[in-house]
Amino acid sequence: MAKVSSPAFRCTECGWTTAKWAGRCGECQQWGTVVEATAPTGVLGKLTPIRASDERAARPITQALATEAPRWSSGIAEFDRVLGGGIVPGAAILLSGEPGVGKSTLLLEVASRAAQTGARVLYVSAEESVSQVRLRAERTGALHDDLYLAAETDLATVLGHIEQVDPQLLIVDSVQTLSSSQSDGLAGQPGQVREVSAVLTRIAKERDLPILLVGHVTKDGSIAGPRLLEHLVDVVCQFEGDRFTALRFLRTLKNRFGATDEVGCFEMTGDGIAEVPDPSALFLSRATNVAGTCVTIAMEGRRALPVEVQALLDKTTAPNPRRVTGGVEASRVSMILAVLQGRLNYDFSGYDVYVSTVGGVKLTEPAADLAIALALVSAFRDLSIPHDLAAYGEISLGGEVRPVSVAKQRGSEATRLGYKTLLHAEASADLSIVLGMAKRAAARATPVVRAAEIEPAF
Repeated sequence: MAKVSSPAFRCTECGWTTAKWAGRCGECQQWGTVVEATAPTGVLGKLTPIRASDERAARPITQALATEAPRWSSGIAEFDRVLGGGIVPGAAILLSGEPGVGKSTLLLEVASRAAQTGARVLYVSAEESVSQVRLRAERTGALHDDLYLAAETDLATVLGHIEQVDPQLLIVDSVQTLSSSQSDGLAGQPGQVREVSAVLTRIAKERDLPILLVGHVTKDGSIAGPRLLEHLVDVVCQFEGDRFTALRFLRTLKNRFGATDEVGCFEMTGDGIAEVPDPSALFLSRATNVAGTCVTIAMEGRRALPVEVQALLDKTTAPNPRRVTGGVEASRVSMILAVLQGRLNYDFSGYDVYVSTVGGVKLTEPAADLAIALALVSAFRDLSIPHDLAAYGEISLGGEVRPVSVAKQRGSEATRLGYKTLLHAEASADLSIVLGMAKRAAARATPVVRAAEIEPAF
C-alpha cells in the first residue's frame, strides 16, 4: 500500500518547514507566515522549457543597451536628492516611518507639487476620510484641481479609480490598510500585504506609473509585513525624526535607480513641511564661549553638517554616578570617559555626566568621539572652547586619535561655514596632545590645525 504523504507546514517567507503549525517561523522569525502545505509533488520537474524569442534571447553583456532611466522632478529638491535625481516612471517607492512623523504630510506636499507641474495625481487614503485629507491640504496649501482624492480600503476599487482617473502619479496611504478579496485574512496580515504590494507593483510596471506607498513600522523600527514587500518595490525610503522636534530626515535603505547614501532634510511647520537645503544652523546653539560645548562635523549621507555637542558635570556623592546621554550612544560616552580616566587621569567618578546634541540630531559615527572628549574636558576644567573651532576624530582605547573618513569634505564644509580652526588627525596622534588646543589653537591663522602641531593646554 502506498504511503500517504502527511501534511506539513511551510513558511511562505523563507521556505522553512515543520511538522506542526507554529505562529512564528523558526528560521526568519516572522509571525503568521507558516501555512499548511503538502509534500513536494515534483511539479518543477514537469515544466516544459520554452525557447525565448530572438528579441529576448540571452546575449553578451557588452551587447546590452545601457540607457539611463528617465526622471521627472517632484518639485521638492530634497525629495529628488534622496531618490537620485527625481521620480522614475514605473517605479514603486515605499516610504516608511513611525506614526506621527509626517509621512502623509510629506506625500501630500509631493502630490501638490506634482499637480502644479501639470501631472494628474491620485491620492488614495485608506486610513483617513476625504474630508480629513482636504482639511490638511487646506492647511498646507496643497489644493489643486489635478489632485484627485479617494478614500478606499479595497484593492479592486482602487484599481477602478486608476482606470477612471488615469493618473501620472499614484499615492497609497497605506499599503498595510488595503485588502484584496483574492487573499484570505484581514488587512495588514502578511498574505494581504503580499497580494496588495504585488498587484500595485505590477500595475506600476504595466502602466509606467510611479507609485508611492506608505508603510507602517513595528516597535523595533522595521517595516511591518513580510520582507517580500521590500524586495518587490524599487526604492525603500525611511522618514526619521523625533515628534518633539521639527527636524525630519529622509534617507534611502534601497534604491535601484541611485545611491543610498543621500539624506534629505525637512522641517515640520504650522503650514506643513518645508525643505531645509542648508541645515547647518539647526544643530548649533546661540550661546558662545560656554564651557562644555564643542562642534563636530558629522556626515549625514553625503552631506557634512556641523553639530554641537554639549557636556555638563554635576558633583554627586552617590555611589553610582548617573550617565545620561541624548543624541549620542551611551556606550560610546562610557568608553570615552574610561579612556580619559584610564589614560589621562581625569576622575569623573564624583560627577553625574550629561552629554547631548543640539537640535535632536543623532550622532552614531565614531568621528564625534573627539568632540565629545573635548566637551567633557572643557566642562571638567571649566574652560570654554573657542566658538570657531571644530573637531572630529575617532578615539581608541589606547588613548589615540585616529583619522576619519571623508576628512577633506568635512574640512571644506567647516571652512565654508567660517570655522577658522579644525582639530583633527591626519595620522594617529596621542590624545593628550590633541587635547592641547585652547588659546594657541584659536590664535592660529591657518585654517587647519593638525593634532601634532598643538601644545597641551588642559
